[in-house]
Amino acid sequence: MIELINKSNYDFTDISSEQYRSYEFIDKVIIIKKPAFLAVSKSGHRILDEEGVSHYIPYGWKHLSWKVKEGEPHFVL
Repeated sequence: MIELINKSNYDFTDISSEQYRSYEFIDKVIIIKKPAFLAVSKSGHRILDEEGVSHYIPYGWKHLSWKVKEGEPHFVL
């Protein structure tokens, strides 16, 4: 598991139970493989994946989906 180093004001949640996240826009689909941490803000989502790559996904998607790893909960609070 990657270590999150956060010096922002964003609160990140562990989403390492997910295999991937898929953000569907009108003209494209963005797939994040092995997401590890997620921060939700008014402007969009910030995701750190297990490879250490940071992603910013602005709001505007039409559909958001994800698949969890085997035996992990599909939804958590």
